[in-house]
Amino acid sequence: MKTLQGLFALAAIGYACAATAQYPDRPLKMVVPYSAGGAADVQARLVSAKLGALLSQQVVVENRPGASGTIGAAYVAHAPADGYTVLYDATAHAVNPAMYKSLTYDTRRDFMPVSLVSLTPNLLVVPAASPARTIQDLTQAARAKPGHVTYGSPGIGTAQYLAAELYAHGYGLKLTHVPYKGGAPALSDLMGGQIDMMFSNMAASSPLVRSGKLRALAVSARSRVAALPDVPTVAESGIAGYEMYEWNGVFLPAGTPAAVASRLEQAVRQAVNDPATRQKLTELGAEPVGSSAHDFAEFVDREMKRSAQVLADAGIQRGEQP
Repeated sequence: MKTLQGLFALAAIGYACAATAQYPDRPLKMVVPYSAGGAADVQARLVSAKLGALLSQQVVVENRPGASGTIGAAYVAHAPADGYTVLYDATAHAVNPAMYKSLTYDTRRDFMPVSLVSLTPNLLVVPAASPARTIQDLTQAARAKPGHVTYGSPGIGTAQYLAAELYAHGYGLKLTHVPYKGGAPALSDLMGGQIDMMFSNMAASSPLVRSGKLRALAVSARSRVAALPDVPTVAESGIAGYEMYEWNGVFLPAGTPAAVASRLEQAVRQAVNDPATRQKLTELGAEPVGSSAHDFAEFVDREMKRSAQVLADAGIQRGEQP
């Protein structure tokens, strides 16, 4: 009997090894937990096209938006761990655990980080008619009238919100948050002077800066960006070590065979480092990365800890899942 059980076990192992060796032998599904047409969706479709060519299989992008990205993330967390269902997530992936009490998954336990695809800095922008010509001007105005300076964002917990709160905390400022249903309506009100400032995704705001509709005071990156070399970093203004990005990366369900995860990691890194893909990501305002799985796992862990601290400093309490 034991011999028979052993034979079954060996057969199962052999089957698993054969399946792994053939991976992928059918199309992959890349789940984007945000709406079609958004920054994450655009990047995912760009990367998936090259990834499909490298894997010789179609990579189908499927949008599962809602609840700050948690609906799509939960779908992947509970999907078969076979390498055929992939999550293309963003900054909210690391923020949601500190925002909500009742997620149906554990961000650390239920996902395998594969690769950090890109980092997109935010621009600190003000209306073209704003009296603030520099970030120092804005800081002085906010310090002179606590709570008087308003900033917009697509909502609590977004990269733009975190960037503004990190700036406020760094200078001990009291700013008034004005939440919007997305970045576009916030930028519209900013141009109209209804709000005073905003940290906005560079891809969305840099064209408005170049056209003179907004003024850029600083960039949230660790160093100045080539597209706007005259715009200083927030760190240069006096908040040492300041950096805040909107990021995008690829995850698999936990328990995916190591060989499968390694094959996907290799392919994602190749896709991101493809010259044409890198150029297109750069044109979208992103910094291509293509990290190792190990480095991405450490990055996500740091982002989770930092997001939790920023929300705690802002007095945000964990609530129920939206």
